[in-house]
Amino acid sequence: MNWLILAIAPGVAISAYIIFKDQYNREPRRYLIISFLLGMLSVLPALGLEISASQITSNFPAFFKTTAGIAINAYFFVALPEEIWKFLMLLWYAYRKKEFDEPFDGIVYAVMVGMGFATVENISYVSQYGLMTGIMRLFLAVPAHASFAIIMGYFMGKARFSAQKQRFLLFFGVFWATVFHGSYDFFLFLQESHTTGTDNASLLLFLGAMVSLVTGIILSKKAIKEHLKLSVQKNTIQYNVEDN
Repeated sequence: MNWLILAIAPGVAISAYIIFKDQYNREPRRYLIISFLLGMLSVLPALGLEISASQITSNFPAFFKTTAGIAINAYFFVALPEEIWKFLMLLWYAYRKKEFDEPFDGIVYAVMVGMGFATVENISYVSQYGLMTGIMRLFLAVPAHASFAIIMGYFMGKARFSAQKQRFLLFFGVFWATVFHGSYDFFLFLQESHTTGTDNASLLLFLGAMVSLVTGIILSKKAIKEHLKLSVQKNTIQYNVEDN
């Protein structure tokens, strides 16, 4: 039971933090719960694509042990399917809701979907590999998924209120989430591979993953701050109009 709590708690805590940040026109609770559940559900089609891709990697084992092969695996066979399916769930369910009425809502819904996905992934890893894996993922993988979600949600929030650049911004949401996700995975996959020759090289690759993670978190904090500022401005204007 302890491992299950450890697996679920990080995603729930990050979701609660983002919901708390949404101080104006908070989203209906049922929409948030459904978005979280859709994130959990998105694991299945993403996993299906990853399994199909694994058949390709198994047919060319030598190539996929090279740096180029590991990069293709990280960016196109893991990060891209996961981010596309999270994006599709957002686009299908939350994006057109009338309650999606300010840019920060893009971050809120994206985090719900992202944390739903991360929670299922967390349960799988912790159930297989134990509490230490759960503790490591508490500080690494789950915050990473949160940063990918915030980056995607930032662009979806901008797209929702920009008719002319909507498709462009939606594309960039998927693109940048995939870039940061793929970069994080790439350094970890490269570290795990047998292409690294020394402990120093392994440490440097781990640090590369941490740089990707920290950069994503810093950009996520800026994205949250920017969209919250827009929310304050929007609601201040609205209240002033109503008062007059």
